Amino acid sequence: MTSSSVSSVSSALAPYGWDDAWAAEFAPYDTEGLLPGRVIRVDRGQCDVVTAGGILRADTAFVTPHDPMRVVCTGDWVAVEPGGNPRYVRAYLPRRTAFVRSTSSKRSEGQILAANVDHAIVAVSLAVELDLGRIERFLALAWESGAQPVVVLSKADLVPDAVTLSHLVQDAENSAPGVPVVPVSSVDGDGLDVLAAIVGGGTSVLLGQSGAGKSTLANALLGEDAMTVQATRDADGKGRHTTTTRNLLALPGGGVLIDTPGLRGVGLWDAESGVGQVFSEIEELAERCRFHDCAHEAEPGCAVLAAVDSGELPERRLDSYRKLLRENQRIVAKTDARLRAEIRKDWKRKGAIGRAAMEAKRGPHWRS
Repeated sequence: MTSSSVSSVSSALAPYGWDDAWAAEFAPYDTEGLLPGRVIRVDRGQCDVVTAGGILRADTAFVTPHDPMRVVCTGDWVAVEPGGNPRYVRAYLPRRTAFVRSTSSKRSEGQILAANVDHAIVAVSLAVELDLGRIERFLALAWESGAQPVVVLSKADLVPDAVTLSHLVQDAENSAPGVPVVPVSSVDGDGLDVLAAIVGGGTSVLLGQSGAGKSTLANALLGEDAMTVQATRDADGKGRHTTTTRNLLALPGGGVLIDTPGLRGVGLWDAESGVGQVFSEIEELAERCRFHDCAHEAEPGCAVLAAVDSGELPERRLDSYRKLLRENQRIVAKTDARLRAEIRKDWKRKGAIGRAAMEAKRGPHWRS
């Protein structure tokens, strides 16, 4: 590639996140005459790729193995053939980040939702009661992906009382340590400038349930009705999936946005460190427990349980922490025979401790 063509590629792809590091990764494919581009949409084994020469339609069969973790996905940087019918994506560049959830498959497979994401925007509608547990679940996946999470409380205009809105923001912040929480109204524009500043650098992905207002937020950031918006039910804030594929869009103020379909299920996929970041205060408390392998159930000297008793730690947070850790452990165990054996051994140990504690409470003569 000549210096002028390199400059042309850089200027054309820079709005989509192309930089010198990506150019260096692509160098081996450049010698083969392949074109660099970013996947902006994947649909039934084919994808749309934005290149310096425009948007190309390409087949992903060449690089789509049986492993669903290695399929081409929205946000990937790829090497695509300059011509051919059909035209093929020959490879994708190593991902900097990947947002992965578990599928409903009995084989416990991971599904990649988006790649090379800098910010994961978790959209939560204020049209219904805040589901703090769901926020924590999304945040665990976001942290595990390597992206910086942001919680957006959408439809803030539906909460006209400033005090009530402040309490809702505080509840979300307590469930999202270290994460910005931004109330936003696409109707009156409140909070959009803050959100635009966050997404203005790098690539952001919009996540949330159907009816969370993701497409409306996308349109507000784009300044046009690029995404179809449908009415949601008043009773539960849910609606039909207005976005059916993952679309990558360059924002007029800078940055790139990936809009995703509403996610009914967000199962964890090997997200132990992500769970730990969501519940960082529990992890810090656990360091003060008497036993290093404390399960925070009934062990003596448990700093976590002491914090619950004193009111320092809400019991809801501990319950949510336990739930997500158990779920993640089950997912990992399905593909790890050694871990399954360790879990069974741990269950037996805890069962024996529990029975011993119960017998001690009942006294030496309870069987008679």
